[in-house]
Amino acid sequence: MWAFHTPQPTQPPSLFNPPRSPPKPPSSSLTLNPSTDTSTPNNNQLIQSLCKKGNLKQALKLLSHEPNPSQRTYELLILSCAHQNSLSLAQSLHSHISENGFDEDPFLVTKLINMYADLDSLDDARKLFDKTRKRTIFVWNALFRALTLAGFGEEVLGLYRKMIKVGVPSDRFTYTYVLKACVASECLVSLLKKGKEIHAHILRHGFETHVHVMTTLVDMYARFGCVAQASFVFKNMPVRNVVSWSAMIACYAKNEKPFEALELFREMIIETRDSVPNSVTMVSVLQACAALSALEQGKLIHAYVLRRGLDSVLPLISALITMYARCGELELGQRIFDRMKKRDVVSWNSLISSYGIHGYGKKAMQIFQEMIREGVSPSPITFVSVLGACSHAGLVEEGKGLFDAMRKVHGIIPSVEHYACMVDLLGRANRLEEAARIISEMRIEPGAKVWGSLLGSCRIHCNIELAERASHRLFQLEPLNAGNYVLLADIYAEAEKWDDVKRVRKLLETRSLQKVAGRSWIEVKRKMYSFVSVDEFNPQIEKIQSLLIKLSAEMKEKGYKPQTKVVLYDLEENEKERILLGHSEKLAVAFGLINTNKGETIRITKNLRLCEDCHSFTKFISKFTNKEILVRDANRFHHFQNGVCSCEDYW
Repeated sequence: MWAFHTPQPTQPPSLFNPPRSPPKPPSSSLTLNPSTDTSTPNNNQLIQSLCKKGNLKQALKLLSHEPNPSQRTYELLILSCAHQNSLSLAQSLHSHISENGFDEDPFLVTKLINMYADLDSLDDARKLFDKTRKRTIFVWNALFRALTLAGFGEEVLGLYRKMIKVGVPSDRFTYTYVLKACVASECLVSLLKKGKEIHAHILRHGFETHVHVMTTLVDMYARFGCVAQASFVFKNMPVRNVVSWSAMIACYAKNEKPFEALELFREMIIETRDSVPNSVTMVSVLQACAALSALEQGKLIHAYVLRRGLDSVLPLISALITMYARCGELELGQRIFDRMKKRDVVSWNSLISSYGIHGYGKKAMQIFQEMIREGVSPSPITFVSVLGACSHAGLVEEGKGLFDAMRKVHGIIPSVEHYACMVDLLGRANRLEEAARIISEMRIEPGAKVWGSLLGSCRIHCNIELAERASHRLFQLEPLNAGNYVLLADIYAEAEKWDDVKRVRKLLETRSLQKVAGRSWIEVKRKMYSFVSVDEFNPQIEKIQSLLIKLSAEMKEKGYKPQTKVVLYDLEENEKERILLGHSEKLAVAFGLINTNKGETIRITKNLRLCEDCHSFTKFISKFTNKEILVRDANRFHHFQNGVCSCEDYW
């Protein structure tokens, strides 16, 4: 995140050049840097000039005729090797430096390690570090940086412990690199403890005033999903900059707290009048708008992006495409994409994903083929997007063909995410045995995502046998994920196996787990409103409940039948119906009916999968009230109009 700058030593290093000419008589000039010795031919300035102009090979040829290369000359040659991406020249230069005795100069050792890191030659970097006797903090930091960037976080933390033992004090760059190392190895949960230990070390040594260190700490906690800890660190920072605010906003946006992300953004605008949000900040804010389907706020952010002249920043434009699509304005997202002068794979992925969540699988496939024709190579995320699109549209054979083409045509080895997409694709189509066979034939550990996809499909089709198999593995992999227990209980409840429902609920209680509460959001007049099941704190709750009871009674006369099977408890039918009317999405729909104008679309976001009853209820509402209603649940978009849903009851 921050560039590492090593200060130039105030005194020239000692030189150990092997004699290339007869030794000269002692003189005072020999105590100076060789570049200032006028008694011998000096090519240092010319070599440095060639490096700055990019003529590395000429500079190296001239180096062989320079008996006394200076430290600055070597530094520029090292930087040139990195810039020109030439490992062979870099290794030759390193040999020359060693021959001249500069390989014990900590400044040049630091530069060499950085060079090898930039050239993806960690072996050379590590060998150089291992044979360096004088390891300053700059040398340690250079290796920490190299290993962290390459994803070897655990190795960095092991070396950090050794550094502490030999008594080398950490600086702010050290803490930055070792904190990043905690999340470099795919955010292993075991490394969270190490991150907390480093946090304590930072506080003990008085580095809590360093904004860069504390910002990295916020980001570390955010990557582990520890939102409360990240928020605590952020709120106690004595000094914050734009990067700090952006890190905390991103933490909320990426950890399913979009409402908090927007609130913090508003606070940032008020408190930091001198600091202008950058493109990274705006990407996170747009992600929050997308998560909440906050169209009006998203439009305000779009206007801000245009005023600031940020509409050429590719990640930001891709975020705008996603935001409009996830707010139900797919055409606006397409229009932005069409106007882009330059597109990268992220832009294409955004558009493919946008059509996918709306259920337009064939259109997503067409865009994928167009991307290939344009010469843009698909990324692993591209296939997650297009396979997801196939899943939402029930395009089983097309999805299977894409999965095969990943390896055979595009040379991409399927990851756990791709297998999870395939299991979901087959499972939704009720080809559960085929999905189970794919899992059994996987060459990598299936993991929670794959088994979770199978369990979710078993929930749709009430397959108890496979559900028990999947949940058994999930209880081992994710013992604290309440959602897996709830899904299994749902399946037992639909099969009316109430003893099994009680058994699973008992597991939840003994492990002190609570299911994720259903929550829905709606935007009305540029303000966001949040609802939870059986919400008793909304000032309009009595009006909302009264409207729901009235609408339910009237719709029953028109054919609406409450889907009481989704209630997990063994209760009387009228009690189950009362519970159903308290679902958060119904409260949001009623709030929207009360507070929106005629002809205005109601836009709702739900954090969980839309239940069967809320889906049926909203279809009836759209026809009964002649209202267009957009609901985005955890899986996809549902566009309700005139009693019909765009998903065609396939979700």
